[in-house]
Amino acid sequence: MLPPALWTRDVLYTDTYPEHLKHLYLAEEEMLKQQHKAKSNPVLLEQKCNMAVKSATNERKCKKTSNQKAKEEYEKVKTERAKKKEAAEKRKQEREEAQRLYKQKKMEAYKILRKRTKKGQPNLNLQMEFLLQKIQQKT
Repeated sequence: MLPPALWTRDVLYTDTYPEHLKHLYLAEEEMLKQQHKAKSNPVLLEQKCNMAVKSATNERKCKKTSNQKAKEEYEKVKTERAKKKEAAEKRKQEREEAQRLYKQKKMEAYKILRKRTKKGQPNLNLQMEFLLQKIQQKT
């Protein structure tokens, strides 16, 4: 084999190689050139290896496994359900409060309108006062 100093494209690659194998010889030539560069500059090679290791670890950190994806999806669904449940509970409490106020108001009106005189007749004065209050509240 020739020493690296004599390597040139003319020496390593000639037209005498069969056409269907040229790509293999070209690939081998590139590989030999890279090895030669690596041997001549080991500090650069070490830095490249360190960068490759760092980038590989960064990719691993960024790339999520299917288990991690499933956990994240589960947490997302869980928080959505909690939010929906909380909103439903709030609506339910508001509705119950509104119903309680409505029933209380109706009961007060019923008590006023139900009152009778000593003879058992409806108390028209109280009914008229109730209607007057109702009209005044609307305006």
